[in-house]
Amino acid sequence: MKKFRETGAIGSLLDEYEKAIFELQVLLNTISEEELVAVVDMETQDTDCISIQTILTHIIKAGYNYAIYIRQHLGEQVELAKLEPLASVDAYQDGITAMFSYNVTLFVDYPDMILEEHDATKRMDVSWGQSYDPEQLMEHAIVHILRHRRQIERFLLQLRA
Repeated sequence: MKKFRETGAIGSLLDEYEKAIFELQVLLNTISEEELVAVVDMETQDTDCISIQTILTHIIKAGYNYAIYIRQHLGEQVELAKLEPLASVDAYQDGITAMFSYNVTLFVDYPDMILEEHDATKRMDVSWGQSYDPEQLMEHAIVHILRHRRQIERFLLQLRA
């Protein structure tokens, strides 16, 4: 893992992904078990975004699936991840750490992966209708953490008001 962190695009992606995860995990340290499961958004149609628990479940599942999409693109036969809600903040901390490790392993397994693909026919199509090259999908993974961390912060403001 260390060799990826010293230089290059892979090092940048992993460092920024880890930084985003660290910020999320710091926030999780402030969340009570009651806040974890409290329904906050009763109007959303998105079942992944009704509570902190559902958001965190979505974050972990998506984090695995970004790496799985790349593995599938590289020819592996691997199923997309499914995840049931976890029971505690500590379980989510562990789940997030394991998900990041799975992403790091992707780059250990494919150290010479081509990150940028300019030929649109060689990009990955994902379930939400976009096409990405590996670098773009990993950048999306980083921003995904940031966006949901912000959403959790906003939920906490509502819960603590």
